[in-house]
Amino acid sequence: MAAPMMRITDPAADHVRALLAKRGKPSAGIRVGIRTAGCSGLTYTLEYADEKGKFDEVIEEKGVTVLIDPKAIMFLVGTEMDYVTEKMKSGFVFHNPNEKQRCGCGESFHV
Repeated sequence: MAAPMMRITDPAADHVRALLAKRGKPSAGIRVGIRTAGCSGLTYTLEYADEKGKFDEVIEEKGVTVLIDPKAIMFLVGTEMDYVTEKMKSGFVFHNPNEKQRCGCGESFHV
């Protein structure tokens, strides 16, 4: 059996639901992608998705829809999307088995 494209933790699903509810307009979900940035080369991106793209990978789990940008699919296979709240910060965290190295600030990675 193949590994799931992406797993979504309960805290991440709860936060996606809250973001979409606060948006104030209908959404297809949240789109996850990657872009070139940071000292290690790649960084994760999140944005509201007004509609599903023709080649988006669709993850429907725990009552939320997460769309994976087609350019990011090969980098995100097997990744877990989590939401963490700590003393000084909170945000989405990606546990990606494809990462070979992460920069010291934790904002970028390479595969």
